[in-house]
Amino acid sequence: MSANTFGEVFKVTTFGESHGPALGVVIDSCPAGISFDSDLLAGNLRRRRPGVHASVSQRNEKDEVEILSGVYQGMTLGTPIAMMVRNQDARSQDYKDVEISPRIGHADDVWKRKFGHVDPRGGGRASGRETVARVMAGSVAQMLVKKYSPQTQVLGWSQQIGPYEINPEEKSLINQKRIDESPLRFPSSLSNKVEALLTEAIQKGESYGGTAEILVQSPPPNLGQPVFHKLKADLAAAIMSVGATAGVEIGSGANSSSQVGTDFHEQMESPLYGGIRGGISTGENISLRTYFKPTSSIKDVAKKGRHDPCIVPRAIPVLESMVWLVIADHILWQRKDR
Repeated sequence: MSANTFGEVFKVTTFGESHGPALGVVIDSCPAGISFDSDLLAGNLRRRRPGVHASVSQRNEKDEVEILSGVYQGMTLGTPIAMMVRNQDARSQDYKDVEISPRIGHADDVWKRKFGHVDPRGGGRASGRETVARVMAGSVAQMLVKKYSPQTQVLGWSQQIGPYEINPEEKSLINQKRIDESPLRFPSSLSNKVEALLTEAIQKGESYGGTAEILVQSPPPNLGQPVFHKLKADLAAAIMSVGATAGVEIGSGANSSSQVGTDFHEQMESPLYGGIRGGISTGENISLRTYFKPTSSIKDVAKKGRHDPCIVPRAIPVLESMVWLVIADHILWQRKDR
């Protein structure tokens, strides 16, 4: 199995399976002298963790990071950074029948056909548990971006969960504090209804899809390598690599197909472009929407196991991490080109 490495300059290779001893990441080409923020790393992992709310998976993992190399006296060394978290609450017995009876909607059968020999416990490497390594990597990318572009922020929230969607008025008030105050990252007056919906879904073995929004505030301008590594192309690839994603939009997205050109291109600086023109960042805010299908674990599989009835809330820090990775990669790429 290949393709476990992401990035062109800032390269990350993730490893581990859902029920293996540990999951981790090796980061190559991170420059020396980057301040290593352990609190930021722990905070991002805590936001992704299962078991923190009744409406998400109840698998109880502490996700405490062991830093094996690449960091000394609170700074990066420029050598490979290796980190891992150990699995502590796997229930492998829940998956004893998967090898002979693949779960509907999962990748059990296609992985078996492709690779021949696979780890069926918890989905192995196809599990959402794999994303803990992405958040570790994305946290280091965030530290790097903080050094070269301290004004840049990445903000993510649940825009829609099942039938409930944040209205434009509430959306205009969204900030990090409001998002963090919402257990499901759904900062809306409808949040109690969403919690009730997902709690009931767990009991019934139901699941829901939803939409996540990511806003990159004050990104560096001039990021992007046309023609095959346009910034929008790398962002889309990064986001679509996350499990359960069904689509991604940048700026006006699908709505642009019904626009009139004289309205759409009325001015050079336009939020309709989503902060990217010609595949290169303009310095304006970059807006992204990601659509998620309903979680694959339904009916008896969901009732017997520990699964998220909607993946969107816990996917937010993963999406943010992938965006940080792309930005960090392109910042280093731009510096190398000079």
